[in-house]
Amino acid sequence: MKIAVVGTGYVGLVTGAGFSDFGHDVTCVDIDPKRVETLRRGEVPFYEPGLHDLIKRNAGLDRLHFTTSTVDAVKGAEVVFIAVGTPSTEDGSADLSYVIEAAKQIGAALTGFTVIVTKSTVPVGTAAKITAAVGSVAKQPFAVASNPEFLKEGDAVNDFLRPPRVIVGAEDPQAIAVLRELYRGVLRTNDRIQVMDIASAELTKYAANAMLATRISFMNELARLCEVVGADIENVRKGIGSDPRIGNKFLFAGAGFGGSCFPKDLRALRHTAQSLDVPLHVVDAVERANERQKRLLGERVLAHFGGSLAGKRIAIWGLAFKPETDDIRESPALVLIEQLRGAGATIVGYDPAAMKNIEAAGTGIELVKDAYAAAAGADAVVLVTEWHELRDPDLERLKSSMRTHVLVDGRNVWPMADARAAGFTYYGIGRG
Repeated sequence: MKIAVVGTGYVGLVTGAGFSDFGHDVTCVDIDPKRVETLRRGEVPFYEPGLHDLIKRNAGLDRLHFTTSTVDAVKGAEVVFIAVGTPSTEDGSADLSYVIEAAKQIGAALTGFTVIVTKSTVPVGTAAKITAAVGSVAKQPFAVASNPEFLKEGDAVNDFLRPPRVIVGAEDPQAIAVLRELYRGVLRTNDRIQVMDIASAELTKYAANAMLATRISFMNELARLCEVVGADIENVRKGIGSDPRIGNKFLFAGAGFGGSCFPKDLRALRHTAQSLDVPLHVVDAVERANERQKRLLGERVLAHFGGSLAGKRIAIWGLAFKPETDDIRESPALVLIEQLRGAGATIVGYDPAAMKNIEAAGTGIELVKDAYAAAAGADAVVLVTEWHELRDPDLERLKSSMRTHVLVDGRNVWPMADARAAGFTYYGIGRG
């Protein structure tokens, strides 16, 4: 099947490379010629495990192509995916200008019946706007469908190739048949496609992210209570996570969530509800709790040193918003950096993948080649992102190189008893 994917960001590239790996002929479009040339050279403009190999393999088999021409990509395509950005506007709503512009370009380029599918995360009602935009210029028949993505950064390739479910929002029988055929490669063991109306499919994406974000903020709220009553949030997590009605996913207390999805999607969902006079009090609380939680690590450091960090050297381990990505968008590390700099600290940071993005963001902190170099001469080490290489530090090595022995564990992955036995002042989240 011939497919076009408009947009070569995170979602677009994984989608294009994934479908090409199923044997389809895929062309990805981007308006940035430098980005297209980068991709044609086999280079990926962001870090995502497994994606480089997937692109290299399928480009080498002549199944995956890159272009700046929407006309060339859409010509003869049976399915066209819209995978452009939907950033937040000032009022929190999703900016659909890129989606609508892509729809118009696709409509003008159609050469026959085509299923136009939104992969971008869009609010309820967007499909109707896309239909109007395409219809205003199209001279060929088409159908519009919704196929939201549920990719985890750091494990997106696996999520795409082996999805637990595929949501298809469509009313047109031909569109449903085309999308079923397109996804046949992931249906070898059981039918994981859930077909529903478009509005439900559009809302499902937001609902899923809101639910996951709610679990995180709920545990962070409980962690604060644990500290007051002398409980350990890790014991609470294990206790409730073993209940099959609850499950053990997304129950880890920490420094708050960030990234390109949860914060943006919560704002967009809340804006949609408010515009329809349907307040979402839980979503409001989740967002407020998360913004407060992002400040907790900085507050711990400030409290330990009496409110002033003048002359103090603080090491930050992990700068991306989560492990296995170089994405720093709305990372808790950015809030921490702002707090520490405001209190007069010298900050040195390390991350296995995100340091180029931190440097480009203009934070001005010192960046070093490894975690222990960051800790040398430090008064405190703060773990923000729990990369595997940072989960089991050599405590004796740290103690011999640090100036003051303070560890702030923002993800509760370091052994608290061992750290204290080694002579460190240890602060976790929701722990005694």
